[in-house]
Amino acid sequence: MFNHMEPPQMKQAPATPSRKPEKLLRLPEVESLVGLGKSSIYAGMKAGTFPPCVRLSARAVAWRESDIAAWQDERALSVVGAQPNTTSGGQ
Repeated sequence: MFNHMEPPQMKQAPATPSRKPEKLLRLPEVESLVGLGKSSIYAGMKAGTFPPCVRLSARAVAWRESDIAAWQDERALSVVGAQPNTTSGGQ
């Protein structure tokens, strides 16, 4: 017999964590953020010392904001580590 009191059972899709889309930066913004020009950025990509770009279309590329931020953090740490120690009193 059909129970009129209970709603029909519906299957729910599994919950997926919502992920905020990552911001993509175009070349002029990347140049401004990192202080390098187009040629240096592409040379760094080729050498593996700069984050790779993401192709948006046949003629458009961008960089993930998180990749650029991580690259900047790495550079800041390597520069701090490479600074000469002037507090040791070498005289």
